[in-house]
Amino acid sequence: MTPEPAFLLHKRPYRETSALVDLLTLNHGRVRAVAQGVQRPGSRSRGRLQPFAPLHVSWVGEGELKRLRLMEGRGSAALLAGEGLLCGLYANELLTRVLPVELPVDEVFAFYTAMLDVLPRPEGRAGALRRLEVAALEALDAWPRFTDPEGGELDPQRRYVLDPASRAFVAGEGGIDGRTLRLLARGDWTEHGLAGPAKAVTRAALAPLLGSRPLRSRELMRQLAQRRRAGLRQEL
Repeated sequence: MTPEPAFLLHKRPYRETSALVDLLTLNHGRVRAVAQGVQRPGSRSRGRLQPFAPLHVSWVGEGELKRLRLMEGRGSAALLAGEGLLCGLYANELLTRVLPVELPVDEVFAFYTAMLDVLPRPEGRAGALRRLEVAALEALDAWPRFTDPEGGELDPQRRYVLDPASRAFVAGEGGIDGRTLRLLARGDWTEHGLAGPAKAVTRAALAPLLGSRPLRSRELMRQLAQRRRAGLRQEL
């Protein structure tokens, strides 16, 4: 096969000197493979196979688990730290959990690549993550329909919650008003005050795909926020 662009999503040790890896690839979506010898001291591939580093890869194998045949770097890794690093880890964990093996998701790859350019700076992180989540949900045919269960328009004055089974919104206390949902349906997420509702919608849509097992990256983000609040209280 022709080598194609990829990023490492997840890596874990396999036997003595190899690793099991999940890759996000341009043309084949998420690919699971064995990277033979990558854990061996002195292996040139060891330094290349890092999160957020652009790669060129090829593989062999007919089953779900492939064997990497070629792995080359195609640029420098995104330099992430603190909250930016946690956002990147969240994206990797999310895609590993929700994407089926070898489902082509070229738009997800494009938004992931764009996200890595944004994460080193605080501004724009939330928007980059939401766009990636939406791309994944659309690829999985799980993005909400932004209608009521009968396909009717949402009332701007009423509040709604997402019914993941039907991908429609039903009236519910504590939900999001219909006007805001209409803006989100048009992709107009730049208006002031839409960041919170956008996050709530994508989280609700992703919940059935993630199941009951929590995302570790979300817990790490929560702990970071708690530490920051504690530090602020001490200084005040």
